Amino acid sequence: MAFFVLSRVSRRLLKPTVSATLSVFHSQQHIYLSTPVTITHYINPLSKYTLWNHHNHQANRLVAGMWSSSLVLERGRQEMSGFGGVKEDSSWIDLYLPERARGYAKLARLDKPIGTWLLAWPCMWSIALAADPGSLPSFKMMGLFGCGAILLRGAGCTINDLLDQDIDTKVDRTRLRPIASGLLTPFQGLQFLLLQLLLGLGILLQLNNYSRVLGASSLFLVFSYPLMKRFTFWPQAFLGLTINWGALLGWAAVKGSVEPAVVLPLYLSGICWTLVYDTIYAHQDKEDDVKVGVKSTALRFGDNTKLWLTGFGTASMGLLALSGLSADLGWQYYASLVAASGQLGWQIGTADLSSRPDCSRKFVTNKWFGAIIFSGVVLGRSFQ
Repeated sequence: MAFFVLSRVSRRLLKPTVSATLSVFHSQQHIYLSTPVTITHYINPLSKYTLWNHHNHQANRLVAGMWSSSLVLERGRQEMSGFGGVKEDSSWIDLYLPERARGYAKLARLDKPIGTWLLAWPCMWSIALAADPGSLPSFKMMGLFGCGAILLRGAGCTINDLLDQDIDTKVDRTRLRPIASGLLTPFQGLQFLLLQLLLGLGILLQLNNYSRVLGASSLFLVFSYPLMKRFTFWPQAFLGLTINWGALLGWAAVKGSVEPAVVLPLYLSGICWTLVYDTIYAHQDKEDDVKVGVKSTALRFGDNTKLWLTGFGTASMGLLALSGLSADLGWQYYASLVAASGQLGWQIGTADLSSRPDCSRKFVTNKWFGAIIFSGVVLGRSFQ
């Protein structure tokens, strides 16, 4: 319905002054809402190149509408963001970026950096573990992997939105995403994905040959993860395999090879950690997931969620300890594990799995869990 309403607005783009009414009928609540959107003094930039006749009228109108649809659809999304239980808060993207860039920035989730943190932390742990005793981690490698995390996370979100656009329109939390809402077309999403992957390739080429092959092999996981929720109740496990790949790659980028005794426990601990935080996150959408017909560990665990999360959290901390022992880290690292265990236990113990806002808040706090582990690795290696 949102796409239909917005497309009606875009059809009137070529008139000098347009006064349109966006109406939203929420099928579940049976509420009719209306708010005016007025666009004034619009001059069609293609008018001097376009001949309107009965043969090409519709095609030319579509081209002209796409040229300026970003502005109108963005305004429509803002007007509709409070309807039907959907609320989209303004961010720095809306305040500082040009109109045409906003859809792409939102597609890459640049206004929601938590995903980038969750992708970057396993990389940083691994890079710090690979440092020589008594030394700090490589700032060059951390910079490269930080940029790579932004690009790869953005590419993953773009792939997810392209594959899930039919699902996103049916879920309250996701229906205002750029492709689902019509702010960007799927073709524009594909173009943006290609740009992100090319930039990511530029970063990968800065690494050694072993790391290039290892990094490129993760693309299968990146492209297939969004489909997992259609086939298994364990998409969070598949996300863990994908988002923690940097635990293997960080060490390889520094050392030129992989040390299984160190990086495999680190990688597995990241997977268990992901099962904790993404299951909490999935509880936000469990009602919508049932209606749409997709699966998650939140639905699989049900009332036993906290028991499962306690098990995965315990396994994660044990594997982190094993990785530290294999790397011969100092006592500072194990002190950080105690602090991180407290943070993870607090998340699991206090999470209100029936409250979407609380699940979201607990999910975001995992950036601090990652920071605690990273600081422990740095201190444990620096003071050896």
